[in-house]
Amino acid sequence: MSEANAYAALTKAFSGLGVDENLFISTLGKWNRHQREIYRVSTPGFFKEDERQFQRWDDHHILQLRQEFLRLKDAVVIYTMHPWERDGRLFKEALLLKVPQLNVLIETACTRSSEELLGARRAYHSLFDHSIEEDIAHRIQNPERKLLVALVTSHRYEGPRVNDDLAKSEAKVFVNALKDAKKNLVEDDEIMRILSHRSKLHLKALYNHYKEMTGNYLDEDLDGELTLKQVVQCLCLPQTYFSNILIASLRLDVDESAKDSATRVIVTRADVDMKQIKEEFHSKYGTTLPAKIEEVANGSYKDFLLTIISKSD
Repeated sequence: MSEANAYAALTKAFSGLGVDENLFISTLGKWNRHQREIYRVSTPGFFKEDERQFQRWDDHHILQLRQEFLRLKDAVVIYTMHPWERDGRLFKEALLLKVPQLNVLIETACTRSSEELLGARRAYHSLFDHSIEEDIAHRIQNPERKLLVALVTSHRYEGPRVNDDLAKSEAKVFVNALKDAKKNLVEDDEIMRILSHRSKLHLKALYNHYKEMTGNYLDEDLDGELTLKQVVQCLCLPQTYFSNILIASLRLDVDESAKDSATRVIVTRADVDMKQIKEEFHSKYGTTLPAKIEEVANGSYKDFLLTIISKSD
């Protein structure tokens, strides 16, 4: 490999999701002092000239690299956890942030089965000596609080039966509610009851009836109600929802929270519906999920993600 190509390869190894540990060993580890100095001078995105005439790492990039070195560790730890513990910790981490991650709370509450959600609540009790609903009520002070508590405590019917007339009737509830510009939908008791109590098959029937009545998709009509939009997508269109999260997170120009989403989705869905997510991703974005991971991820983290998703082939 020429020196110019080696510099370019090392920059890529420092730049993606995760880091390319093997390249650090095979290339960087063999460089002498002079070669490392040339690399620092030729990579102003990582290094800057100090007023005392030496090239120093950009502080922001050091913090970013620490996160990237930890990315594989985090993925392995989450993947190895019992699903109840994993989801309990996801709930807790989302609540501990200065601005709680409502999207993670909704995703976890709405894409698990009733038994899985009950298990996560039990694990949360054991891990933190609190209930999830107690901590949500304490940490969330906005209008979404009541809906979030209802979602995490939901125990839905999961059998095959759907009352189609009732689904049609409740689709009309959404039609009428969306016509009322003055109504705060996230605080509407009837909408909250439907979304937190009805089975997922019932809600999918409701979703289809809404389309027949209005000509529009319910989640698209909820663009102004982002919390409810996410709830509907997670309950009715989970593979579409997860594909959207993955395409938004498998990029280099996103924040740390977005990057973490790729690990969360791939690890938590690996044994559930990864095959369907990959099919939806390919259909929607014209590229495969493995190809996208190859494009932006590095090293052992990349290999780990590719190994996980290959199980569904």
